[in-house]
Amino acid sequence: MSRVLRELGAPVIDSDLVAKEVVRPGTEAWRELVEAFGDDILLEDRTIDRRKLGDRVFGDPGAVARLNAITHPRIIGEIRERLRKFAEADPKERPPAVVVDAPVLIEAGMVDMVDEVWLVVVDQKTQIQRLMARDHFGVEQALNRINAQIPLEKKKKYADVIIDNTGPVRETRARVRRLWDRIVREAG
Repeated sequence: MSRVLRELGAPVIDSDLVAKEVVRPGTEAWRELVEAFGDDILLEDRTIDRRKLGDRVFGDPGAVARLNAITHPRIIGEIRERLRKFAEADPKERPPAVVVDAPVLIEAGMVDMVDEVWLVVVDQKTQIQRLMARDHFGVEQALNRINAQIPLEKKKKYADVIIDNTGPVRETRARVRRLWDRIVREAG
């Protein structure tokens, strides 16, 4: 969905990219992660092996909580800073909206940072298949990541817009386009 919004001209703050930035080698978060989970989570270039770290923490609620305690405040702080810069931009230069692409927006307590929550949903079978195909996970790895998040039914309570992504891609793209067009009209 964020790719479609980017194509439509929306600035996107990708929380996954921000997460990679806040754990660059030598940063405070990087040091804390190595201390908490061991230096065997590092690749040869000293960057975090996200897959290895994920395999270690997902499935262990205590480890997930430790990971989140180290990373979430820094990720949230960086996203807040980027949003502040957009808000302080010259009104003539300011976009109609800024998209925060954050799969764990609700879990991380970031709902207050956005005006609308758009939730993209698929059934669990499709979600598992997509995780396995995209990230080359096994079923257990995919389920561990899914189960580390708030159940979909609870997430729906926070959503202003629910986008069903189980159908053809063209339908999802058309829905996202209509939603973005509404935002542009309202901002105009």
